[in-house]
Amino acid sequence: MEDLSAAALWWAVIASGLYHGLNPGMGWPLAVSAALMERKASALPKALGLLALGHFASMLAILLPFSLMIVLVEYEDQIRIGAGVIVVAMGIYLMINRRHPRFLARVHPARLALWSFLAALAHGAGLMLVPIYLGICAIAPDDTGHLAAQALMRSDLGIAVTVAALHTLAMTAAGAVIAAFIYFWLGLKFLSKTWFNLDLVWALSLVLVGLFGIWSALAH
Repeated sequence: MEDLSAAALWWAVIASGLYHGLNPGMGWPLAVSAALMERKASALPKALGLLALGHFASMLAILLPFSLMIVLVEYEDQIRIGAGVIVVAMGIYLMINRRHPRFLARVHPARLALWSFLAALAHGAGLMLVPIYLGICAIAPDDTGHLAAQALMRSDLGIAVTVAALHTLAMTAAGAVIAAFIYFWLGLKFLSKTWFNLDLVWALSLVLVGLFGIWSALAH
């Protein structure tokens, strides 16, 4: 059962990445626009790479502090519950406030990595991974003591990087498929007429993931 649970959590990392990649709010329309403006296909993977770099950095910025908190072994449940509450609160906030952060409009379109980093932070993309990550790093009750805490911290730092990398890879793959399809076959005119908004779905998913994190902490 533990192996099955761990596998489900790792698949959740991939699924959340695919979900983020499909969401236009994570930047794939900017990659299409960059390639169309430069009038060369090579600009598409370059733009997607910059978006991926920013997203990866944003995931690490959220996950690494939690990986360092794992040393507080005796407070594992409280950390997981607190993280779940933060994620739920972010989801509720995004349900109430549907406006996109204005500061994103001030970032020059050419600075795709910076834009991607800030967009992921603003939309709570990294927070969505926190309950999943903490579930993967669930600490056994008998793993106590200073040396055990140090070993756990080193291990969980590596897991944080792996989670961020796997998630970003899935996100980039999903975004690349959509961006390539629109660039090579449909064009910018189609993109401007068929923009779809996933803001409410995004906010609801944050609430659900946060509640899952709280439940898993209380149930284990």
